[in-house]
Amino acid sequence: MNPVADARDPLRVLVLNERDPRHPRAGGAEVHVHEIFRRLAARGWSITQWSAGGSGTAAHERLDDVEIHRLGGLLRYYPKVAFETRRQTRAGRFDVVVECLNKVPFYSPLYARVPVLAICHHLFGEVAFQQVAWPVAAAVWTAERGIPLCYRDCETVAISASSRDELVARGLRPERVRVSHCGIERPGLCVDVDAARPPRVAYLGRLEPYKNVDVLLRAMVKLGDRFPQAELLVIGQGSARAELESLAASLGIAKRTRFTGFVSDEERGRLLLGTRVCVCPSEKEGWGLTVIESNATGTPVVATDAPGLRDSVRDGETGFLVPTRDVDAFAARIGELLADDALAARMSRNALEWSKRFDWEVAADEMADALHDALGNDAGGSPR
Repeated sequence: MNPVADARDPLRVLVLNERDPRHPRAGGAEVHVHEIFRRLAARGWSITQWSAGGSGTAAHERLDDVEIHRLGGLLRYYPKVAFETRRQTRAGRFDVVVECLNKVPFYSPLYARVPVLAICHHLFGEVAFQQVAWPVAAAVWTAERGIPLCYRDCETVAISASSRDELVARGLRPERVRVSHCGIERPGLCVDVDAARPPRVAYLGRLEPYKNVDVLLRAMVKLGDRFPQAELLVIGQGSARAELESLAASLGIAKRTRFTGFVSDEERGRLLLGTRVCVCPSEKEGWGLTVIESNATGTPVVATDAPGLRDSVRDGETGFLVPTRDVDAFAARIGELLADDALAARMSRNALEWSKRFDWEVAADEMADALHDALGNDAGGSPR
């Protein structure tokens, strides 16, 4: 065991995350991890990430001072992670392991020979059966059942109170689970919350089945008579795009629905500045990073009253929360913001102010504290 470092000392950190920012299916979890650890790397910390290989990605890449090693496809990746983590931590290569506990658990506390800190964005639970084929979903669900035993004594960072409550309910020690919110990159644009915005509705995020973007499409149908000029922007990419485009056509709203695919941060900000309301109908999120990104452009959000989203949306202030998959409720709340200029302006101001609370440098400071606490709590712990 390495000596416990002073709280001011940089550490040698191994990050285990199946995906990295270059992965074709990278999402908000990957943004969160990279934004924090690239900042720690800039402060002199040694950060190494082991991820799975993706199409067209190199085996090794230095990205924003983070050393990313891609260990091959999924069948090879998880066994190799276990073997190499045990071997290299035993050799003293790293001070601490960070496991991103938001896909298949690595169970790294069983083989790492240094302390492990877990970052939990959200657990899938039964939602996995909506996202992947049932044999894979059953494997994920079963793998998550072992989390309480394996991670009970680990320092854990949850990105919302909802995620923390779920972890504690599953059996993790509450005093070892802390909440640290994501930051955002503030748009380099002038946000005028008093400017009248067109009747445009947007979705921002990955296009996956559990995101329930079909609910938004159906809600837009119900608003067609009242707001015939209302446009829908679907910003993002993912496995459900083709199905959603077909659904828009079958519902008769294809002409006023635009699927943008992936866009740059600058383009995203420009599109949102011309949007009256964003909608997040997802069934479950760890936090709602896209909610705060929308808020940073002065755009209120109508979202599902679900874990994570009920933390990032302040109901009645920065947007509205509605029941899961309730098309009528989504249509009603979207309609209120399209019809009422004063309400939209008030929520726009509130949303912009709310977004100012979230900063990546603060998140990096909190992660540094958690990593040093993981070392301190393990100083006299069980032999490894």
